[in-house]
Amino acid sequence: MVKILLVDDEPSILSVLNTLLKGQGFEVLPAMGAEKALELLRTEAFDLMITDVRMQPIDGLELLKKAKSLQPSLAVIMITAFGSVESAVEAMKVGAYDYVTKPFKVDELMITVQRALEYRRAISENQELKAQLQARYGFENMVAESAAMRKICHMIQRVAPTDQTVLIGGESGVGKEVIAKAIHANSVRSGRNYVPINCAALPEPLLESELFGHVKGSFTGASSDKEGLFETADGGTIFLDEIGSMTLNLQGKLLRILQERELRRVGGTKQIPVDVRVIAASNEDLEGLIAAGKFREDLFYRLSVIPMTIPPLRERPDDVLPLVFHFLRLVVGAQEPLPEITPEAQIVLEGYSWPGNVRELENAVRHACTFADEGKITVEDLPAKIVQRSGVPRTGSGASGGGGDVCAVHAGKSLRGFLREIEKDFILHAIRRHQGDKDKAAKELKVSLATLYRKLPDPAG
Repeated sequence: MVKILLVDDEPSILSVLNTLLKGQGFEVLPAMGAEKALELLRTEAFDLMITDVRMQPIDGLELLKKAKSLQPSLAVIMITAFGSVESAVEAMKVGAYDYVTKPFKVDELMITVQRALEYRRAISENQELKAQLQARYGFENMVAESAAMRKICHMIQRVAPTDQTVLIGGESGVGKEVIAKAIHANSVRSGRNYVPINCAALPEPLLESELFGHVKGSFTGASSDKEGLFETADGGTIFLDEIGSMTLNLQGKLLRILQERELRRVGGTKQIPVDVRVIAASNEDLEGLIAAGKFREDLFYRLSVIPMTIPPLRERPDDVLPLVFHFLRLVVGAQEPLPEITPEAQIVLEGYSWPGNVRELENAVRHACTFADEGKITVEDLPAKIVQRSGVPRTGSGASGGGGDVCAVHAGKSLRGFLREIEKDFILHAIRRHQGDKDKAAKELKVSLATLYRKLPDPAG
């Protein structure tokens, strides 16, 4: 059960709010003043604290700071009179989720409470997931909410301690190098060099020199001997990204290194032994390249001792919002409160197909953070292309009414109003799928039952 700490120095306000919140099914502990609240915070864990700003001898702002030091993940709503809104805004900078002005409307307060709890739940789930992954696998930069990515994590756990060659497949932007780094970081080679190179970024002569090194005078400009990346990675791991772009000539030289564990620099005659684990990646179908005569079959089998394929983000929608919170944390820093993402913005983020995969999602989050105001990310803060292509359905039935183009049906409405209508339509379809069982529909939609009721159309409307 959700546990709420209620703080005020006016008994009448405490009584009203206590009755109201208990009536909504919450466990409520009222505290007369900040000193009593701090006693409770030291001994009990809470999901949410609702506190007045103006109190004596410890005011709400000071209580907020101390509460956050005692329980960092605590969501906090400040209650303030109209005359002290400035102090409530200051409290949000310190870490409060939101504020409500007196005299407040019950419906507005309950919406704020539900959103604060949803926000805290999302943050807590993401933190718990990251903690589990780091504790079990040590994968600091991986988010794996979906079953597909959890399977990848299990594969990394099994593969990393071995010295087997790994071939990672997947579309551009899915995070192939993140996987390669995780394998290296959890291997016995983790204390040695991890050396990445994009094979598509350099023409053949430069790539050959970069990989294998060269001797002085081997070509124009070779004024001294140069160590190649395979020698740099000796004892460690080399990551060959976009391996499918490598020419057949270089593929033959790479095959020799994998077979013989030695290389010869460009223009040299000496065989140099190397001990390197190779992880390769490609966003192309290498077996298709083999059929077209563009990739060596013997090299393919040398590289794909352990094949791994990372599914595109559109096939693992459960990862979208956890990844959003992960990137938000990277953008705002470890100590700053995360911005709120409005429900409408979440619908857009989850509805978009993400052709650029995780890389495109990270860019969208950084874009949104740049334009967000007052700690809140709205639809207007997201890149326009994502909003326009976010998968809003064309339908001939449902809450939106008659047939034809759904956008035409809603012409003249604000974007926010349009998205609310689509959200309601989506919820009603979920309820119908479960024969009217709202509890099952809420579980499918991954929202609380209270949130589902709040988002339903008003039957009297």
